[in-house]
Amino acid sequence: MIHSISIPFGREQELVLETGRIARQAHGSVTARVGGTMVMANVVRSNKPVDYTDFFPLQVDYREKHYAVGRIPGNFFRREGRPGTPETINARLIDRAIRPLFPDGFNYEVQVYITILSMDQKNPPAIPSLIAASAALSISDIPFSGPVGAVRIGHVDDQFVLNPTFQEREVSALDLVVAGTKSAINMVESGSKYLVESVILDGLKLGHEWVVRCARKIEELVAMCGTQKMPFQSPQLNPELAKAVDEMAWPGFEPINRITEKKERENAVDALRERIVTELLQRFAPAPEAAKALQKQIAEVYDNAYRKNVREMILSKSVRADGRGLTEVRPITVEPQFLPMAHGSVVFTRGQTQSLGVTTLGTIGDQMKVDDLMGVSTERFLLHYNFPSYCVGETRRIMGPGRRELGHGMLAQRALEPILPDQEKFPYTMRIVSEVLESNGSSSMASVCSGCLSLMDAGVPIKAPVAGIAMGLITEGDRVAILTDIMGMEDHLGDMDFKVAGTQDGITALQMDIKVEGLRFDILERALAQALEGRRHILGEMLKVLPAYRPELSPNAPRIETLKIPVSKIGDLIGPSGKHIRGIVEATGAKVDVEDDGTVFICTEDGEAMQKARAMVLALTADVEVGQTYTGKVVRITEFGAFVELLPKKDGLVHISELDFSRVEKVTDICREGDMMKVKVIEVDPSGKVRLSRKAALVDEPGFVPPEGYKPSERPERSGHGDRGSRDRGSHDRGSRDRGADRGPHDRGGDRGSRDRGGDRGPRR
Repeated sequence: MIHSISIPFGREQELVLETGRIARQAHGSVTARVGGTMVMANVVRSNKPVDYTDFFPLQVDYREKHYAVGRIPGNFFRREGRPGTPETINARLIDRAIRPLFPDGFNYEVQVYITILSMDQKNPPAIPSLIAASAALSISDIPFSGPVGAVRIGHVDDQFVLNPTFQEREVSALDLVVAGTKSAINMVESGSKYLVESVILDGLKLGHEWVVRCARKIEELVAMCGTQKMPFQSPQLNPELAKAVDEMAWPGFEPINRITEKKERENAVDALRERIVTELLQRFAPAPEAAKALQKQIAEVYDNAYRKNVREMILSKSVRADGRGLTEVRPITVEPQFLPMAHGSVVFTRGQTQSLGVTTLGTIGDQMKVDDLMGVSTERFLLHYNFPSYCVGETRRIMGPGRRELGHGMLAQRALEPILPDQEKFPYTMRIVSEVLESNGSSSMASVCSGCLSLMDAGVPIKAPVAGIAMGLITEGDRVAILTDIMGMEDHLGDMDFKVAGTQDGITALQMDIKVEGLRFDILERALAQALEGRRHILGEMLKVLPAYRPELSPNAPRIETLKIPVSKIGDLIGPSGKHIRGIVEATGAKVDVEDDGTVFICTEDGEAMQKARAMVLALTADVEVGQTYTGKVVRITEFGAFVELLPKKDGLVHISELDFSRVEKVTDICREGDMMKVKVIEVDPSGKVRLSRKAALVDEPGFVPPEGYKPSERPERSGHGDRGSRDRGSHDRGSRDRGADRGPHDRGGDRGSRDRGGDRGPRR
């Protein structure tokens, strides 16, 4: 049976959820449609639990289909391949919102598969996808403590906008995604342009109101479907075993929690666990077939006991495992110019988290092309985050970047984008790589700091420095502890991971995952205020070493000069099949890029090559000006005058009467082809034909005295051959034309430079 509901969505739009029409063999299938955007979410689970993993085996896949916008993929295979970074980021967004809502111990494999079926390039599909995934899980038999609602909030003209369109997001100062249940927010993702904490908090409050409305509407769909959840009860721990572990473990936790070094503390925790497991196996003496299960259970009880101990120490004594107070930031060091040949490089160390940030500057041709459902676009700023296994002292298979690395990199990129200089002021492509060298908590925020510092080290004129900090939360009943600059174990054992990046005055990026229900907004407000204090402290430490960006670009970085030419001259600069622009590159070694608006970028590390390339660009795109004097090459002789090349592909005619002050019988008495001649432009007629004078150029020479009675020519003289440009040239007078102009159907767009200017004109003769 087909069931559907409608949810208010954006400005005067509705999101329609429907189930029962397609994909009916999935355990839950829901389509979501708003405008011309339509997504499908299907969920399935395995028939039996798995026992080979210690984490919930959930897989979320988000796939964009090019047929959704009526396009064929542009790759070699002409079909969709592995998910791109935007698809992976959206999959991770959905995963973070739904993962906390499955019951503990539920080890069935669960797959959530989202497909973008249609997109109108107005309504973004990410939020409908998250809502559809939540609805599909809710109507399935899979245990799920949802439903989850979601909303995207923009901020345009100082007003919040719910579920903004792509076009509204372009001008929005905020891009805030809020997801959660009726009782609490459990996931936040945000990028903003220096918005203050109070605005972000108001956005979160508004977001949760809409999350609640969305969740209630999904409950109506669940009631229509009437699906029963499969019976499942989370495994219960043996109370006798738990008591025995507590008695043995708690006395040993106190000296362990005074160890500040991460690896030493972890080794001590592991050693105590191993001793307790061995002793309790001997005490309970299980049968051989039950020994493995009991050993695993003892380890689980021990880990729960350690979690309780650490949390209790923080709540009751306000002391953390490494000895810090709740608001204390770990020691920070900054080492700029770390790599001798990089454009900008800084090692940022905060406690036992260390990131090497490296900035590389490139030309406009180095921009990354993105081919997605919005079409082909380019990105001038890239941030890549690498998290090798050695940074946590482990071994694992070396592979490409995973979802976590892509997600952390995108968070850091979002944090730094607002401070980048405008392209008109700084026409470089910028790439930052964060190599995480050590990790013990919030390497993504360390990447924000090292990335910002590496930009400054390279001499990039950023708008303001940015730092990032990760906050944590421990709650038990009415007791609350907010932690500044959390370590890895506090992230794992705590109730919140709250990352905030920004300047001294405003937030540029925010990411939050909450593991508890019922987080009050007053706690969130305190966390934001505490994060601001910590962020300002980190910025202060950064600016002690690099108070501002370097006044000059790194000597290793290329130099870029920007020119502006008329759009009509772009073809002249490029030339047929790129001949002219290739010629500049070959002659100078400079890299030349041209934008569609006529902006020309010349990039080279050689100052002389820069000037030469600049002159060649100007010569190819300049217009001949009346009254200017040029020294040009005689390219063709006729009975009535000589054609002189003033600029590349631009000729003018010196009529025989303008060659000398006395009567000239033959043009060859004054000049021959290949001679260099100084001439002055005396007329450019509306059709573009150029009239030159050698006499006028001689008159302008210092000290030259013209013959008595000389008067500058005011209009073209005639000869027996008629007008210089209308006759006697085979068809058209080439001397006054831009040689890259349209020559008609016989030679349009061809390479004119290879022709004999005075010879046979081909079939048009």
